Amino acid sequence: MQKWICFFLSAFIITGCAQNRNVPDVSGIEVKLEVQRFEQDFFSIDTNNIPASLPALHQKYPLFLADFVQNILGLSIAGDGAVSDSAIKMFLRDYRMVKDTADKVFKNFSAIQQDIEQGIRFARFYFPAYHAPEKLITFIGPLDAVFQTPMGKTGDVITQDALAAGLQLHLGKDASLYQGQTAQSIFPKYVSRKFEPPYIAVNCMKNIVDDIFPVNPNDKTLLDLMVDKGKRLYLLDQFLPRTADSLKTGYTQAQLQGCYKNEGFIWSFLVQNDLIYNSDPLRIQSYVEEGPYTQELGEGSPGHISLFIGWQIIKKYMERFPDTPPEKLLELDARQILQDSKYKPR
Repeated sequence: MQKWICFFLSAFIITGCAQNRNVPDVSGIEVKLEVQRFEQDFFSIDTNNIPASLPALHQKYPLFLADFVQNILGLSIAGDGAVSDSAIKMFLRDYRMVKDTADKVFKNFSAIQQDIEQGIRFARFYFPAYHAPEKLITFIGPLDAVFQTPMGKTGDVITQDALAAGLQLHLGKDASLYQGQTAQSIFPKYVSRKFEPPYIAVNCMKNIVDDIFPVNPNDKTLLDLMVDKGKRLYLLDQFLPRTADSLKTGYTQAQLQGCYKNEGFIWSFLVQNDLIYNSDPLRIQSYVEEGPYTQELGEGSPGHISLFIGWQIIKKYMERFPDTPPEKLLELDARQILQDSKYKPR
């Protein structure tokens, strides 16, 4: 164990830049992404007459309003469409300071919009039949409004007709909102350090990846889960070719460098401990979920180590079979990919 800790803690910090490679020209692919600032409209409603304010919101956000009230605020909508006035009024009061902070941080949203539009161009280049969302809706929800995805928890979702970004989880890692005891009990530092604006575009494109490539409930073994995550990260690479790998993986730069430096040791550890084909959730949980580090590998390692190894397996496969179309890659069996990739890092 001590050997692993030393290896990771001695890793050098890197810039985290995306790898240099040929990137297709997608400038001819037309993408229009309408940004709708729901939080601006929602926090402007008349709290003295909430029922009278909701029809206008519904007209502007015919699908998202119900999603927001039910799935984000966690409120019930009665048969006549009525919701709890007192609960909404309390939320607007309690989160007014969060909204004021978001107004300053996100005064101009154009750079993020452009990054997502470019990501969608690449998604349409590789998956021409995919109908990407044409709206990006920003909102402010409760601090604990998070959603589990194959690549981790996020406050950003893909709805019936839009990408939706929860600004309450992108105010900057040092924002006062995240420093309180309650916030830290929900989001420890290894999570809140990723609450930065640049993660909005990354999370939105992760949601598009998940929309293109739904979870396979039959994936049970560590290898299945690693390869699944590797496929997702490989697609994210194609959609965001100029985005730093540290942003796409969620690792720190030092953790990412440590993984590359110790890739052979990580793989050997998994093989020697009979973990590759193991499907026992209790045995493989620490390798497939977020955490401050992977306990078995020491404090310098990242949590979610399966993401990195799966990514390397997929990259090795694509090095050997570069003409494999992305849609074909997604169909391939994990064992076949591992076998054909001849992945044996040292």
